[in-house]
Amino acid sequence: MIRRAFVDLDRGQVHYRHAGDKDAPPLVMLHASPGSSRQLEPLIDAMSDRFRVIAPDTLGNGDSMPPAQAQPEIADYARAALETLDRLGLGRFHLYGTHTGARIACEIALVCPERVDRLILDGFGVYAPGDADEILATYAPEMKPDQQGAFVFQAWQFCRDQFLWFPWFRKEAGRRVPHDLPDAEFLYARYVELLKALGTYHQSYRAAFRYAMAEQVPKITRPTLITFAENDLVRAAFDDAKALLPHAAAEVLPGIRTPEAVQTTAACFKGFLAQ
Repeated sequence: MIRRAFVDLDRGQVHYRHAGDKDAPPLVMLHASPGSSRQLEPLIDAMSDRFRVIAPDTLGNGDSMPPAQAQPEIADYARAALETLDRLGLGRFHLYGTHTGARIACEIALVCPERVDRLILDGFGVYAPGDADEILATYAPEMKPDQQGAFVFQAWQFCRDQFLWFPWFRKEAGRRVPHDLPDAEFLYARYVELLKALGTYHQSYRAAFRYAMAEQVPKITRPTLITFAENDLVRAAFDDAKALLPHAAAEVLPGIRTPEAVQTTAACFKGFLAQ
């Protein structure tokens, strides 16, 4: 069973999902943007037979409080995650992060390497300077409620279009994502989490795009596994990503859209973490 709870920090609360035996080795899982730890539920469930899984909602996402900073950076999200883990009494842990979560996980592994046992970085893009500037300026638009309800359609189209083009705002044939559109239930789950964080979701997104992953990953000293899902929007970056850390293990996995894919992906993670 996946349970939900809150941690009290000095200025608010962080929401998290958790599962597994409390005496099992701890595994911290950090989600992508936009969304929350709800997106990780298939993996949380699959990993909880071996690990005590803790999956917090990033500040300003899901049911967690917003960040205090007007322009938070990945270092701020990493500090909040570490404070959350401190309040839960976690000293040393395995660490998984996907997309934005991979950047937060990278920062945690750099500032507190003594606390990270093994590290899994999943699906992080590596952008050329020109592409990064365009994505930072356009990819995560600020949204807010309006009396006509236009934000309802804007948010839905944002969630859907991410699976049609990459980046979603470049609606060109050459930018089409070469995979089927997820089913309506999958999109609805992401949509609901985006609506919950409508006014703050863009902050973690933009912090992720500002974070110099290509400069930071080579500094990692912990045993690391770099993974990309076959249907990941940034799957094309796999070779560039694994080249940043030549001594790391690297795998392309089937992702988590089907029960079979979840089991294959989880089996790879378990094998790496058990080494």
